[in-house]
Amino acid sequence: MTQFKLEGQSGRLDKILVELMPDESRSTIQKMIKQGLVLVNKHIEKANYQLVGNEIIEINNVNQAEPMQETPALVAENIPLDIVYEDEDVIVINKSAGMVVHPSKGHYSGTLVHALLYHLGHQNLAFPDDSVRPGLVHRIDKDTSGLLVVAKNNVAHQLLSEQLENHSMGRTYVALVHGTIKEPEGSIEVPIRRDQHNRLRWAAHSEGKYALTYFKVLERFTDSTLVELQLATGRTHQIRVHMEYIGHPLVGDPVYRVGVGQLKGPLTRMSQGQLLHARLIQFRHPITDKLLQFEVPLPEYFTDVLKTLTSIEQ
Repeated sequence: MTQFKLEGQSGRLDKILVELMPDESRSTIQKMIKQGLVLVNKHIEKANYQLVGNEIIEINNVNQAEPMQETPALVAENIPLDIVYEDEDVIVINKSAGMVVHPSKGHYSGTLVHALLYHLGHQNLAFPDDSVRPGLVHRIDKDTSGLLVVAKNNVAHQLLSEQLENHSMGRTYVALVHGTIKEPEGSIEVPIRRDQHNRLRWAAHSEGKYALTYFKVLERFTDSTLVELQLATGRTHQIRVHMEYIGHPLVGDPVYRVGVGQLKGPLTRMSQGQLLHARLIQFRHPITDKLLQFEVPLPEYFTDVLKTLTSIEQ
């Protein structure tokens, strides 16, 4: 492991590392950052993270970095979209479960971004620093359904991103989780960071980033609970990590499954992905400042599971 203690150097993480590691190419450094091999004060950060000059940077062996397949140029694809709202600056999408949001390793076509490019064209999407995620202000996982807001220009993208960062953008989810939650409502305030042993997972950890989730029970079944969840922060996989942490992993979750193996009944075979739906989103319009709120019902596959559970209970 290589360690640097900054003494006054400030700026983007990737640019500082280019200066500190002249023998490594910029692309290699960005690859290391993306793969979680670079820690800033024990935390994984993005390439554009702003250093102030007193941090400790730790870098794992460069040779541990996985080879990354070059991402092909973004091409518009004629994929149907469920558009909930659209104007000159923003578009709100109801994403179906199974759709990847943006191109990534193993997903170079068929994503929401490809569909947006067909619907809007390159000239009508915000293109911030990360060109493989045009317009995206936030993300939801492949097997999660529900609402996403997309920016159609860079000004809208910046202002919506600020709402996301200062936690003024409201996002409400509905999930079916294993086990019976006894409390009618509560909160989960547990830091989250990338799992140091499995890069596909994120984990609750005292040295992670602050994360807060509120939950409210909507309905209880014999071996499961339907819950409403509100994100006070927006960490990667936050709901999935937090619910597993309190012993109630999401039904159908292929990654966060601690305790699922001991559970019996039909739940373990009811779904091919986590039963999680982004039902409501609320934000201020980036240009007019008008408060906007959108809500979509549970998708059919989700309600089918609930109907099955209800029939079993009777």
